Amino acid sequence: MPEQLWFTELLNRLFGPMAASLLSHIGIKVANPAAPINNIVAMELLVTVLLIAFFFLVRMRLSPDNPGALQHIAEMAEEFISGQAHEIIGHDYRPHVAYLMTVGFFILFCNLLGLVPGFESPTASPAVPLGCAITTFVYYNFYGIRRHGAHYIKQFMGPVLGLSPVMFAIEVISHLARILSLTVRLYANMFAGDMVTIAFFSLVPILVPVAFLGLHLFVSLVQTFIFVVLTMVYVGLAVSEEH
Repeated sequence: MPEQLWFTELLNRLFGPMAASLLSHIGIKVANPAAPINNIVAMELLVTVLLIAFFFLVRMRLSPDNPGALQHIAEMAEEFISGQAHEIIGHDYRPHVAYLMTVGFFILFCNLLGLVPGFESPTASPAVPLGCAITTFVYYNFYGIRRHGAHYIKQFMGPVLGLSPVMFAIEVISHLARILSLTVRLYANMFAGDMVTIAFFSLVPILVPVAFLGLHLFVSLVQTFIFVVLTMVYVGLAVSEEH
């Protein structure tokens, strides 16, 4: 069993019995009833709390005349996401900015959390990138069906009736492969970044690891950007009239 982080231990001390009881009531077997909350879940909860606090502070300090630093950060992120979404999705991009901002900030905070001593990056575990990928898969297919109705499913079958079963199977596999692609790309890069940083901290604990912390920061930003852009591409393909 992996060693508990101090935050995980705190959550288990405060909410462990409640979480174990809830999981047992819904039929989920807990390996360790004394510590039902693992490090990954604890880090996700921490990221959620940080995001709520961040957006709450931005909302409370919102000012058109005297914007603060947090407002500038939020506005720059919104302008960047909106600009990219407008280029990739098209003129109907606006309804999707909220989801893109949410998944982008969540992944970014998860990635960066590993830079803080005593914490881990939740995205360095395959379950978290998989959850984000499945959510994106459901999201863009939902909007594709909402936009085109039955025609969205029909276009999976291709223009030739005789090849419809084969084309449908290929299209379904292709869309499912997007989940694997999003998951593996994010997980593999964050896991590798964590392992490299930990290895160099254990070998040379002074000065040298700083460069790898900078590399970890760069990888965190790039992987967030790639995930969000790919989400835009999938949404754009699902809702476009040509598709």
